[in-house]
Amino acid sequence: MASMSKEEREDFLSKPHVGVLGVEESGRGPLTTPIWYSYQADKNELVILTGPTSRKAKLIELAGRFSLCVQQESLPYRYVMVEGAVAETRPADLEADERPMARRYLGDKMGDRYCEDTASVDSIRIAMQPERWYSSDYGKES
Repeated sequence: MASMSKEEREDFLSKPHVGVLGVEESGRGPLTTPIWYSYQADKNELVILTGPTSRKAKLIELAGRFSLCVQQESLPYRYVMVEGAVAETRPADLEADERPMARRYLGDKMGDRYCEDTASVDSIRIAMQPERWYSSDYGKES
């Protein structure tokens, strides 16, 4: 197995994989949960959306940082893991944040319907600028 180049890992992370978020939880193992995310390489910014009173939101606020692991589940296996401090937390905007995220994962029609169905649910946008990267591409020669 071999690590990915900066360009390879940024390209991989920019695709709509489901990530697994990890955040410290005092007195227990870390909370790990699947989540949608977006990543913009030009800003080095990874964004998640979640409910402001969710367990993950509260734990991220306490820890001030989180990790995200993204994998390809088919051959050749690959993964990218990033970790870093929270750069910004703010209320999510339907058109700037929620609709693009829903469309990223569900396509335009289903993404718009998802937004209609969840319009009454409050969300926050949590942005992280990755500080540490770990990656492997099992399709590369060592």
